[in-house]
Amino acid sequence: MVTGGSRGIGREICRALAAEGATVVVNHRRSATRAAEVAELIQAEGGQAEVIAADVAEPDEVDRMIAEVVERHGRVDVLVNNAGVAEDDLICRMSPDSWLAVMKVNFGGVFHCTQAVLPRLMAQGSGSIVNISSVMGERGWIGQANYAASKGAINAFTRCSAMEAARFGVRVNAVLPGFSPTEMVAGLLEGDRGKQILRQIPLRSFVEPEAIAQAVCFLAGPDAGLITGALVPVDGGALTALGLGRAR
Repeated sequence: MVTGGSRGIGREICRALAAEGATVVVNHRRSATRAAEVAELIQAEGGQAEVIAADVAEPDEVDRMIAEVVERHGRVDVLVNNAGVAEDDLICRMSPDSWLAVMKVNFGGVFHCTQAVLPRLMAQGSGSIVNISSVMGERGWIGQANYAASKGAINAFTRCSAMEAARFGVRVNAVLPGFSPTEMVAGLLEGDRGKQILRQIPLRSFVEPEAIAQAVCFLAGPDAGLITGALVPVDGGALTALGLGRAR
């Protein structure tokens, strides 16, 4: 199950998991057409996929969604908490609504979906949860206090979840993407500003969604059987660069 699977990173995660043989449930909030296109693409590529709508910021909707998935398939083996939003602004003028909206979706969605799925994974004695965080959860960036805080919360929650779930055979990890050319950061990585950011990344490359999806597949699968509580950056080395900050 992939939350926010209708576009961007989520779309590629859905495709990559399906290519590995998973039956993929593509979650969306209000993007029914896009989610259906992802499912149809997976089916055309020989995989299995279906679509389900739910707002991960609302615990009742999440409970209903998970119950439907379990009713259809009998179990959940992998949960990818990918759904996220951004409402950038400076702290001094950020509205309470913007702060809360980002926290409710980005961290609230991870909490609600994990809480709904974890008892089932523990009961079956296996399973993997992969949270999509961000390098911003480990660093700072002007105008992204709410987004960075939500991702920092995901990182801490990942470690705690891993500790609680380990004795039941359930693993919890997070992937921390760097700068990736998706709709969420449209414009930021283009033109001179994009070139300035690129010069600060050691591998001189933005992160394509496909690379993030491959990291998710690894952490979700048996080859990562002894990895839990890990925060795995997929960022071209951005986290290694001291002083990485807003491009001037």
